[in-house]
Amino acid sequence: MQKIVEVIGAKYIILYFIIINIIGFLAMGIDKWKAKNNRWRIPENTLFLITIFGGGIGTIAGMYLFRHKTQKPKFTIGLPAILILEIILIVYLSILK
Repeated sequence: MQKIVEVIGAKYIILYFIIINIIGFLAMGIDKWKAKNNRWRIPENTLFLITIFGGGIGTIAGMYLFRHKTQKPKFTIGLPAILILEIILIVYLSILK
């Protein structure tokens, strides 16, 4: 983990996570708007991919703020589970040094 931070740089990693979480948050809001206006929707797999690529905080915040997908266990359980697994992985990799 330390080598990754050294190669890429901590500020770029932080910037990446900020951007991917903003994208996740906006994706939930846009999809909710599209659902209400009978428009073409963002595929559920895309929302999960955003979460998998580090946007878990943003997608979960958007899910509850916009009250979108909150009735689907696939999302209410799946998104937090992905986020928790990612946190565990980061902690584990940090311990390995």
